[in-house]
Amino acid sequence: MVRLRSILLFLLLFKSFGSIIAEEEDQIEQFSEALLLRPLPDRKVLAHFHFESKVPPTRTHGSHHHLFPKSIYQLVHKFRVREMELSFTQGRWNYARWGGYDPISSRNAKPPGVELWATFEVPQHQVDASWRNLTHALSGLFCASINFLESSTAYSSPQWSFKSFATNIRYGTLPREAVCTENLTPWLKLLPCRDKAGLSALMDRPSIYRGFYHSQRLHLVSNEFDLAAASSGMVLEQTLTVVLQPVTLGSGMTSSVGSIQQPSWSLSSLFGRKVSGRCVLSNASNVYVQIEPDLVSELKTTSEMQQQYDVENLISQAWSDMSFEMSESAVRVIQEANGFQKESSLLYEFSLENFSDSKPFDLEFRWKRPVTWSSQLAPLQAHRFLMGSGNERGAIAISLKSVGRSEYAKSFVNNEGRCSLRVDVFQVVPWYVKVYYHTLKVFLDERLHSLADVVERTNVLPSEDKVSPGLMEIALRLPCDVHSVILTLEFDKGFLHIDEYPPDANQGFDIPSALIRFPEIKTKMDLFEDKSACKSPILSKLQEESPVLWYTEVLLVPLTTPDFSMPYNVITITCTVFALYFGSLLNALRRRVEEEERLLKSKAAKPSGPIGVLLSKLSAKLRGNPLEQPPPSSSSKVSYKLILRVILVAGIAAAWQYFYG
Repeated sequence: MVRLRSILLFLLLFKSFGSIIAEEEDQIEQFSEALLLRPLPDRKVLAHFHFESKVPPTRTHGSHHHLFPKSIYQLVHKFRVREMELSFTQGRWNYARWGGYDPISSRNAKPPGVELWATFEVPQHQVDASWRNLTHALSGLFCASINFLESSTAYSSPQWSFKSFATNIRYGTLPREAVCTENLTPWLKLLPCRDKAGLSALMDRPSIYRGFYHSQRLHLVSNEFDLAAASSGMVLEQTLTVVLQPVTLGSGMTSSVGSIQQPSWSLSSLFGRKVSGRCVLSNASNVYVQIEPDLVSELKTTSEMQQQYDVENLISQAWSDMSFEMSESAVRVIQEANGFQKESSLLYEFSLENFSDSKPFDLEFRWKRPVTWSSQLAPLQAHRFLMGSGNERGAIAISLKSVGRSEYAKSFVNNEGRCSLRVDVFQVVPWYVKVYYHTLKVFLDERLHSLADVVERTNVLPSEDKVSPGLMEIALRLPCDVHSVILTLEFDKGFLHIDEYPPDANQGFDIPSALIRFPEIKTKMDLFEDKSACKSPILSKLQEESPVLWYTEVLLVPLTTPDFSMPYNVITITCTVFALYFGSLLNALRRRVEEEERLLKSKAAKPSGPIGVLLSKLSAKLRGNPLEQPPPSSSSKVSYKLILRVILVAGIAAAWQYFYG
């Protein structure tokens, strides 16, 4: 009995000690870094950097931090930011080739330029002021033109289509904002090790910016002002998503059917650098290589040993027996549970604990045979384009086309036995594009349908000239077997004041990307792993549910543009007229009429002709005065020069006719 009590006491003490350790871990700052690499079907490689910084609440931890960036902490407390996301994107995510139904594309595929949205813990009448101050602070922090979003014509207030259950939210975009190293350098300075150590040392500027797609994102969640529940402090998530074209290692080969082998690659060939170890301030530094479900299925079907090539063999087989090989041995292989897909994806995990400057980490991925596959797609592919011509009016069309996958329809059958799919459309249009929202038409499979049969919910805020943009939020309820959906809206093109035109007005004006959201279709990765692995922030983020999102193209609308050279022409001709007028006027005012008349009389009194010359010589000799030599006549010189010019021009013309005639 005494022994049993001692055992129970020991277990109780051990449990309490473990809970104390867990509480202490929650009350300290944490930082982690991770890199996810994924081969893409179009011979490219996706590199997704993930950095996460956590800080306990101020009331328990204080305002002094060792790892969390002080500038972000001050922004949160000064403007009372509850949640914020800022992205700088160059290029456009290719949903058809790189996937649209996975956590990476749903969270990190962003529209071109700058996108900023934020929610504030302030009264409703102070939201706009907080937004304007936040844009100015972020503009100076990231060396960008985010301050242009302070104008009421540049941001909007979505209700439910952009982010569910969000209040006091403001949203703005700058589609034409250029992304360069001036934006990446301040972003890297928020990391504890910056770009000097760890995975961030791979971020070579030329390697990153020559990619096909580049998006740096900053997402902040703060519970500092939530006093009712147990606050978790602040969480800062920084991601960098790059799509690169690898330099082929070795010679490529083709199969018997003519398919080209995927290019082999390594970290040094992608980024021009190697990893010299982890950041010493990070709690975890891991590299993951993801194999997509369709690629796993293709590896099983194209294997020479199909009877042995199941998922278990993919995990346990030696690298030399597979369709690809990696230079380093994985610490573990994480398998995804089957969802809608026929196969499950795999994650190979590599740790940077045992690597240093003397032994850098340079993972090499080499293919052994040609493989073709496709990425996971969203249920509908969305595109947007303009219709009409001229400088007066036009129309915006949003096209949704089915990808032909029936597995999405299994979970959307209502009580009546009908399958339906909800699609939310969020679109912001500048004020100078005057959209007539009553002209909305919906075509299902090229047939016009009534709005009452398709539209489930709407929120429309028409634009106001030089005050606010137009906002449209539409919830569509579509049948699962629909093949194509087209939405059209007519608009008129407005006129701007000459001071409101940008420097490159003839290029056109941008309409920001529309957001297509599938709120009922969630994407996540169900990973078979032990609970200790859940501490990896990137794996935890991949296992969080998020709706499937799709950003459309940015539209370029040509407006009526004045002739900006006309002011120059008017100034030039006006100055010429004034010069001639004032020149003639000054000549008339400054001229001395009496002296001119006296000079004319003296010229008229002089004798002319040979007789007059003889008489003047005779009178001068009789008077004893010296003879006045007449001025040399210039008529002979003028005639002589004129003759020379005529002869020269005639000679040139004759030579030209002779040689080139």
